Amino acid sequence: MSDELLVQCAAPTLAGIKTGNIFTCRFETKNQLSDYIRKVNKSLVSKGIRIIPLRVKDNSALLYMYRPEKLREDLGNDEAKNLLAAAGYKRHTISGCIAELIGRISENRDFPHEIGLFIGYPPEDVKGFIEGRSDYKCIGCWKVYGDEEAAKETFYRFHCCRDIYQRQYKQGKSLKSLAVSM
Repeated sequence: MSDELLVQCAAPTLAGIKTGNIFTCRFETKNQLSDYIRKVNKSLVSKGIRIIPLRVKDNSALLYMYRPEKLREDLGNDEAKNLLAAAGYKRHTISGCIAELIGRISENRDFPHEIGLFIGYPPEDVKGFIEGRSDYKCIGCWKVYGDEEAAKETFYRFHCCRDIYQRQYKQGKSLKSLAVSM
């Protein structure tokens, strides 16, 4: 695990333009993974960012870097609440929803479709994906069923952000200095 991987996989979250990112990383030992997560959280908690493992298997972890306040706002959306309720989520707190998500990921090989809500995808697009609709307007970071122009702009912003953050990291900026306070 490295800070470079976090910059590569979660730059939009570090920049404060995305609720969260989910990505896989390799590690040597579980202690190494735990120590690294603890170090990152200690460094970024003041910036409003957390990182947690969603699943750990063998020497691979599925990590979730997110902004709790942004997640609270996203999951507070009425359409998001309805989607979570329809998916069987019983808890309504952020930590409760994350705990249920972790349980669902550990039970299944596939990602639960509502996972898009946890990383900032628009609820109408998550709903279209859950319904298995074929009338999507475009595909970028996700399938877009709603506002195509807004989504294309968001995809572009994410791409630019990753490029800028990777360049700045290679020029010596630290993970903490790249993280924007919200």
